[in-house]
Amino acid sequence: MQPGSANYARIYAIVKRIPRGRVATYGQIATLAGLDGHARQVGYALHSLPDRSDIPWHRVINAKGEISPRSAGDSHELQRMLLEEEGVEFSLDGRADLKKFRWKRPADYADRRR
Repeated sequence: MQPGSANYARIYAIVKRIPRGRVATYGQIATLAGLDGHARQVGYALHSLPDRSDIPWHRVINAKGEISPRSAGDSHELQRMLLEEEGVEFSLDGRADLKKFRWKRPADYADRRR
């Protein structure tokens, strides 16, 4: 998948719908975008966003409820700070409670067919 592809556009459109104070997993976004089993592609799409993008990339975390480590920079610290500012809480081991903070919109799963 190349940046700017239709798949990236679908990923970005879904991530834009995650409300403040909620998170979604990479796999959840992949499923909603019709890319089952391609959670890593969601990560690539979010990584390719330009600085100052209006896509709330920080609301996407891994299936353990953790912020995925980055190879460089301090974006994981920024991500946690942004989420905490929105009310997302992390345990001492760095996990958000997905039962409490996961974005749940069953109607959005209809997007998979588009």
